Amino acid sequence: MSLFKNLLRPALFHIDAERAHKLSLAALKCGPTMPAASIKDPRLEVDLLGLKFPNPIGIAAGFDKNAEVPDAILRLGFGFSEVGSLTPRPQSGNAKPRVFRLPEDGGIINRMGFNNDGHASALARLQARSSRGGIVGVNIGANKDSDDFIADYEIGLSTFWQVADYFTANISSPNTPGLRDLQAKDALSELLKRLAEKQQQLQQETSLPRPVLVKISPDLSESQMDDIALVLAEYPPDGLIISNTTLARDNLINTENSNQTGGLSGKPLFEKSTIGLAKMRQRVGTELPIIGVGGIDSTETAVQKLQAGANLLQLYTGMVFQGPDLATKINAGLLKHMNRENISHVSQLTGISCDEWASAALSSA
Repeated sequence: MSLFKNLLRPALFHIDAERAHKLSLAALKCGPTMPAASIKDPRLEVDLLGLKFPNPIGIAAGFDKNAEVPDAILRLGFGFSEVGSLTPRPQSGNAKPRVFRLPEDGGIINRMGFNNDGHASALARLQARSSRGGIVGVNIGANKDSDDFIADYEIGLSTFWQVADYFTANISSPNTPGLRDLQAKDALSELLKRLAEKQQQLQQETSLPRPVLVKISPDLSESQMDDIALVLAEYPPDGLIISNTTLARDNLINTENSNQTGGLSGKPLFEKSTIGLAKMRQRVGTELPIIGVGGIDSTETAVQKLQAGANLLQLYTGMVFQGPDLATKINAGLLKHMNRENISHVSQLTGISCDEWASAALSSA
């Protein structure tokens, strides 16, 4: 951590954020950038979604958009990796600059706009690594100019069915116009119905079970959550990911970039996303798997997110500020916390503070 904090992070923060990210990917492609120190302990293993996760900490979508380094990510101590978001056709995304650091806040604002190389190139990479093991999920999205957003998600399932361990339908990015409209009651019903039909068809054709999750926004109102819960009861996905980035700009210190357009991630998102997670957990019950995302940068925030109702966790921005060994440090911290509290398995943390978190008020977007 001292090497990262004193040398690597200052050097990376001196250059444009998107370029720094590309350099990080290039370093991972070249091989391990630090000693692999993955923590293996049965108390951290999570059986969920028909999969056995070696630990509950995953990398969130957005870090490895084009499935370039999923195995390098797993070697950093992550229990699973999620690539994407991937759209059927390549697209360049929004104009640059489009990523902005808020160092004083521990946050990042991005308006990338689903920039990616498209399905074909990512599929080739995932096919090439398919025998290596490890859990790799595929986050699927829709092209900005698509005539049928839902059809793009169906294409994503078909394209990656043989190589994905699970899927995430990203309907909550704030950077593709109209995408968040898929969270509205009628649109969500149509999406989940068609995804379930495509999922069933592909499972019958291949005999391969593939769980499909839906990633939702932190900027939902209580009434919107109620509507989503009703739809989920009728067309239940295999799980939820809560949450994506936020349009809110509450209590930010940074003045240079805080008014940039885009989704805010990192530490400023933690409370909002965790309250939203707990409120959705109350609505959907204890059985539906939930992956908690937003502002996780320490053992403490990981524990709190689990206690609010998450079964698994994902992070991204936290690693930008805390370094590439963050997953390993959190897993070690989870074991220490469990030892102190006499907890025999990480799953026992899930939901124990849900009601407390859910009682808090949601801030507006």
